[in-house]
Amino acid sequence: MRKFWMVPVAVFVAGLLLTESLDNEFYFFAGYVILQGLIMGTAWNILGGFTGYVNFGSAGFFAVGAYTSIALNKAYALPLPILILASGLVCGIIGLGAGYLTLRLKGIYFAISTLAMAIVFETFINNWEYVGGASGAYILTPADSLFFSSYVELLFMVMLIIAIAAVCFARYLAVSRIGQGLTAIRDDELAAECMGVPTLRLKLISATAMGVFMGMAGAPYPFFVTFVDPLSAFSLFIAVNSIAMPLIGGTKVWYGPVIGALILGLTQEITTVTISSELNLLIVGVVLIGFITLAPAGIVGLVQDFNRKRLRAKAGD
Repeated sequence: MRKFWMVPVAVFVAGLLLTESLDNEFYFFAGYVILQGLIMGTAWNILGGFTGYVNFGSAGFFAVGAYTSIALNKAYALPLPILILASGLVCGIIGLGAGYLTLRLKGIYFAISTLAMAIVFETFINNWEYVGGASGAYILTPADSLFFSSYVELLFMVMLIIAIAAVCFARYLAVSRIGQGLTAIRDDELAAECMGVPTLRLKLISATAMGVFMGMAGAPYPFFVTFVDPLSAFSLFIAVNSIAMPLIGGTKVWYGPVIGALILGLTQEITTVTISSELNLLIVGVVLIGFITLAPAGIVGLVQDFNRKRLRAKAGD
């Protein structure tokens, strides 16, 4: 356990060193996008992977986090860390309430209910004139970048900190008694209930944590793009990415979304630079179909199957 906590510190220090050594801001723009996907993938996996409840409304929580940040910035001009915490709190409460209403449903019924919830959120934002409604809202980037040379470097480090927090929480959850209970729910919820596992309570914890990190991922987004409208905040690309990354990496382990985010995120950024950003959604769709068809357990599952076969072959010898 002690050795693990050295990794987040090393990643944070490496991020700081990058801000000092790289002059091209593109790397920080690309890094921000990849880290945003990593956070959302990890958040989605806390509910969708650990418990097996597939959530199609992840973009809704992300967008609510972004618009919470816009509303509070317009009303009180709060600093970014406060906006991130507030967005996480708001989305966590929504996740708890939504979970209480929907987590009694199972399978496709739960998935459809989360998609409907995202549509409700988008309809509300479209009619909320204070944050721009359907026309969108412009956000002025603050002049203060602390000791960083540009604001995008600051945003990159902010997202890196959130990503570290999300991954550390997911790892803690996976090895804790709560994680064991969530695994039992995923494997056989009825059997888990018979064994005395408080299934609804654990699912609500999972849904709340998912909402918190989705909201925190969305809070800095308005300052990154400087213009937000419902079409971009609730975009299909964001929703699909948050599902694709854990599915590609592996949903049954905490590090699956990290692997998926790095592979898919890097592929998308390289494609954006070398070919066209319009191909990104096509890439996600093709890769996702390929993994669902050929490797439903993701890259982690492929590696685990390979190791099992190798051990069996050795035992046979």
